[in-house]
Amino acid sequence: MANTSSARKAARKIARRTAINKARRSRVRSAVRAVEEAIAAGDRNRAVEAMKKAEPQLMRAAQRGQFHRNTASRKVSRLVKRIKKLGE
Repeated sequence: MANTSSARKAARKIARRTAINKARRSRVRSAVRAVEEAIAAGDRNRAVEAMKKAEPQLMRAAQRGQFHRNTASRKVSRLVKRIKKLGE
């Protein structure tokens, strides 16, 4: 347990940030899952719509430090590539 007032404050801040980070990570995962489910179902229109929601979530998470920016870009790129294959 934290003994000093600054340590208690730090513990409160960490708890607050953890909740925010978990929520953000959950939103990103849900958005990506929606795209992947649409791709698996072969529904290109639904996949494109889901991707329009997922890409900003991914890039925002990268901007906020949830993911490395290259990781977010790679995920977006691979999802878009898979959606393009559906059109063929």
